[in-house]
Amino acid sequence: MIATELVQQASGVLAHVIAGEADPKGIDTQNIVSFFAGKVAPILLAVLGVIFIGRASKGEVSKVLTSSAIAIVGLAFIAGAATLFFVGDFLIQLIFE
Repeated sequence: MIATELVQQASGVLAHVIAGEADPKGIDTQNIVSFFAGKVAPILLAVLGVIFIGRASKGEVSKVLTSSAIAIVGLAFIAGAATLFFVGDFLIQLIFE
């Protein structure tokens, strides 16, 4: 599923190159971010969960709690960065309108 979407994106870029169309004005980062948020992030979180469950079943609860806390702090930093992105975009729109 992920591979087919990557192939579709690549074929779209290749079609522009072959057709000799003008250079694209920019990269569509919205689709890239939504792809990672919708497809890659859940898979990585599931793998992380399986690792945590495996460690907990071996009796390494303290390591699991430490790793979980680090993961939660990391997610908080990611959420904070996304929030700053939207706040910055709002401020730019407010100043330059």
